[in-house]
Amino acid sequence: MNNLSFYIAVFMRRFHYFLLIFILTSAAAITMAVVLPPVFVSETQLLVESSTIPDELRAPTVQTGAIEELQIIEQRLMTRGNLLSVARSVNVFEEIDTMSVDDIVEAMRDATKIDLTAGRGLATIMGLGFASDNGEKSAGVVNQFVTLILEDSLSSRVNRASDTLKFFEEQVDRLGKELAIQSGIILDFQNENTGALPDTLSFRLTQQSVIQERLGSVERQIASLREQRRRLVEIFNKTGQVDSASVTPEQQRLSTLQDDLRRALAVYSTENPKVKLIEAQIAQQEAIVISQEGVVVSGNRTAPMTVLDINLADIDARVDLLLEQKQQIVVQLGILVTSIEKTAGNAIRLDAYNRDYTNTQQQYNNAVDSLSKAATGERIELLSKGQTIVVLDPPTAPQSPTSPNRKLIAAAGVLLGGGLGFAFVFLLEFLNNSIRRPSDIVNQMGITPIATVPYIRTPMELVLRRATIIGIFALVIVGVPAALFAVHQYYMPLDLIYEQIAEKLGDSI
Repeated sequence: MNNLSFYIAVFMRRFHYFLLIFILTSAAAITMAVVLPPVFVSETQLLVESSTIPDELRAPTVQTGAIEELQIIEQRLMTRGNLLSVARSVNVFEEIDTMSVDDIVEAMRDATKIDLTAGRGLATIMGLGFASDNGEKSAGVVNQFVTLILEDSLSSRVNRASDTLKFFEEQVDRLGKELAIQSGIILDFQNENTGALPDTLSFRLTQQSVIQERLGSVERQIASLREQRRRLVEIFNKTGQVDSASVTPEQQRLSTLQDDLRRALAVYSTENPKVKLIEAQIAQQEAIVISQEGVVVSGNRTAPMTVLDINLADIDARVDLLLEQKQQIVVQLGILVTSIEKTAGNAIRLDAYNRDYTNTQQQYNNAVDSLSKAATGERIELLSKGQTIVVLDPPTAPQSPTSPNRKLIAAAGVLLGGGLGFAFVFLLEFLNNSIRRPSDIVNQMGITPIATVPYIRTPMELVLRRATIIGIFALVIVGVPAALFAVHQYYMPLDLIYEQIAEKLGDSI
């Protein structure tokens, strides 16, 4: 009980220190609570809505995720140009004309608050707010921000869809021209190598076999006629006569050719080369027979030499005709062989041309398909049927300030002042080792006093002490608000100092 009375007495003796610190801290807190300007925060929420047309029914040409699109919009919104334009149009700051560009941009960014909310199974939402000392200005800034966001989102998606459409239009045009060029190359190559193309190789090989067969037949006929001529000359040299039957060899040859023609017509058409050859031989043989029938001398017999000459002339004419046919067949066969030899190289080149054409055609078809999808995507974006940003809660001018909490600041200052006052008194008492009680004499000096007499101040000392305390209190009560006002007016606004302190302490009072 004595100790409690002692400590109460000590506290009362040092009460002026407690009161001084309490009044100083409380005055500072209350002054700051009064001086701090009001802060009005206008807020809105934006929602990213998915496309109204399912992806299964169309291929989106703008494939930007919701959170990614909001992040892009945020970066574009916070550009220097946008912030300066909005700040000057709304006249956010009273001294904006005297502020530098960097100060305006920094102040706008500090006053703007953007929150993104997204996640699996959650809607993608952007929270947008702006703090100002005027509610109308705060709402005006947020409204302009919302307008910029909606316009930028729409124009950005439309521009990207238009750029995609333009790209595929250029692709289709370019590939179409390449197809035309490659088609011309293939056509020119086919015209230049009409007789040596791979698709006619089978026909030409068959034709080669037929011509080779004709060549063999002509060579056999020539050999037969030459053997016949040799026998006639040999018989004439031995007998001096030539057998002249009632039917001449020319007539026999004509009959044989006519039989060959009938057999050929049973197999081939009248336009077949073999049929044409036989008909030409028949025509020549008929001319020979007719000329022989007109050679007649007196009597029933012709001279032997005349018959021999006629026979030999007939054989020679037929051999010459066959030789001429052989020459034509050889030339034709040579042309055919040359074309067959060129076919392999032409096939390789034509395959290369066709392969390039096929590849280009595939690219062209893909580009046309992509162009169709891009046109649909652009139409969707123009009609705002794709992914869009909508305003959930339009920004309005707040009727009451959001901060500062003046009562809380003042109460916190009063409590802090009381705590600091008690702490200072306790510190003084803890550091004071002087003797103030009889028990201190016993504890420190080991002497038990008979009686103790306290220090008695003179009336003048009491007056001076009280005047000093009153003067200090008056100085604190008047000086602290004056000092705070001077700092706020000539050094730095108290609200900025408060924001810096709150930021460092992590406080959001």
